Formats: sequence, structure tokens, C-alpha cells
Amino acid sequence: MRPEKQAIIGQISKDIEDADYVIFADYSGLSVEKITNLRSILRPLNTRVGVAKNRYIKRSLGEFGADEGISSFLKGPTAVISGRGEVTEVARVLAKFRKENDLLSMKGGRVEDDVMSADDMAMMAAIPPRPIMLGKFVGTVAAPLVQLVGVFNQKVSSLLYVLKAIEEKKNKE
Repeated sequence: MRPEKQAIIGQISKDIEDADYVIFADYSGLSVEKITNLRSILRPLNTRVGVAKNRYIKRSLGEFGADEGISSFLKGPTAVISGRGEVTEVARVLAKFRKENDLLSMKGGRVEDDVMSADDMAMMAAIPPRPIMLGKFVGTVAAPLVQLVGVFNQKVSSLLYVLKAIEEKKNKE
């Protein structure tokens, strides 16, 4: 195999092996300018976008045994989107990019060790951002405690009203 091909396969292998997630997308119809724009949008999210022949991608997947279930995504033009961090944020960016350009479609991918279909990726794009999810979680955990504090305040207030009434009654006598 020629050294250029080996270098391409090596780069794809490195990107996939180091990544928390790998998303495969059909980039048919996207111009170089739009792919460059997508790369610049995803760069702050620690995400790389690469385009290669499917056989190179298959060979790099086979190098470290990650080929199971993923080969079915490698039909037609394929962009490899890989990175570390929040995959839901990347899925949201890709869904927004697709709406704006109507050209990029997710085929599927791998998140950690789980193979995800295109529908799974679409569901990930619909998940709210992490800070909102954490806020909802904290609100859910805190709600019973807030209600308990309200009940205790009510009881203390009731006791104070009774004591105040007794004081007023004794002052009248």
C-alpha cells in the first residue's frame, strides 16, 4: 500500500481511537466552503470532521476492532465526525446545520462502545443542553425539600400566632 494511503488510514484510526464518539454523515452536495464552515463550527467543541473513502474508514475501524455494526453506515459519501466531550451538543449542531443547509444527514455512529443509528442520533439532538438538564434534576431533587421547609415554616408561624393571641388575651385581662 502506498505511504499516502497508509497515512490517511493512520489519521482516521487515530481520530476514531482517541474519540468518545464517532458520527458518520452523508455529505452529498456540500461544497468545500460549507464543509469548512462546519469544521469551524465544530472546532470549539473538540470535534474533527474528516472525509475519506469508505474502504479507508473500514480498514481503520478494523485495525482496532471497532467495525462491528458500523460498516452498515459506510455507504455513499461519508464524513467522519469524531471528538471528545458532549456528543449531544455536537448532534444539536449537526441537526441545526442540516436544517440550514438541507444537505448533511447523519447515518449513525458510535458513542463510547455503543453503536447508534441515525434515529438515535436525532434523539440525542433533541436532548436539552447539560446545564438545563442539571437544573431540572436539581429542581426535582429540591422540590420535596422546599415543600418540607414550607410546612415547617407554616407550623412555626401557627405557633407564633397562638402565642401572640395568648399574649394579647393576657394583656386585656
